[in-house]
Amino acid sequence: MSEAPVAGPAGSVVEVERRGAVAIVWFNRPESRNAINDELREALPLVLGEIETDREVKAVVFTGRGSAFCAGGDVKSMQSRLDAAPERVAIDGWRRQKRTAAFVAAVRELDRVTIAAVNGPAMGLGMDIALACDFIVAGPEAKFASSFIKRGLIPDGGSMYFLPRRVGMQRAKDLMYSGRTVLAEEALTLGLADRLAPEGGLLDDALEYAAQYTGSSAPAIALMKGILDASFESRPEQIAQLGGEAQAIAYTTPEHRAAVDGFLKR
Repeated sequence: MSEAPVAGPAGSVVEVERRGAVAIVWFNRPESRNAINDELREALPLVLGEIETDREVKAVVFTGRGSAFCAGGDVKSMQSRLDAAPERVAIDGWRRQKRTAAFVAAVRELDRVTIAAVNGPAMGLGMDIALACDFIVAGPEAKFASSFIKRGLIPDGGSMYFLPRRVGMQRAKDLMYSGRTVLAEEALTLGLADRLAPEGGLLDDALEYAAQYTGSSAPAIALMKGILDASFESRPEQIAQLGGEAQAIAYTTPEHRAAVDGFLKR
């Protein structure tokens, strides 16, 4: 299988490589268990913007270098925030939250199939990033925790939206109110993970999972994804309208034309 760099040079906090039609995005701060600092928060949307311009990329797998997927927010930056002048805490926090929202939105709104290959702890904001993906594949060492409560905080990376949709409201409240750690097997049982990978085979398993979708029409998936992600907040007639508009676009794609021509020639 061919490999080629897409973006994110070696040694940067976000590295990217190509495996055929799949881009692998590596969080690359293993010394801090891939905790999210300002550099990573700013780098990831730029990298994903470059990926989105590459029509050959049909799916994106997110994973972490080292022993963790992502340990969440960098506690050192939390300390510096607390040391700031009192009159700066709220406004600086508001601006940081805007950057966090844009960071998570870059993952959620990527118009390709997205898979989190969770190779170790996915804590706090790290779990939020996994939840922002379409699918989650958990390795044997995967651990999930909505650990914000342990810091006296509330989830701020989208999981108050994502998690109830995955596991139901009562389970979401349990996980968020307690901040307890969920291991891989329980994550599958709860619906927090979609698939468990074998020992030593996480990345291959995630790439195999991604391969199910790389032969599908990329425009059709992009159009469906945007509508499905809004479906719980929409009325049936709204979804019908969005679907009609999307279908009109799908009619014009070369993928649709090729599929019709291929069927008629059989």
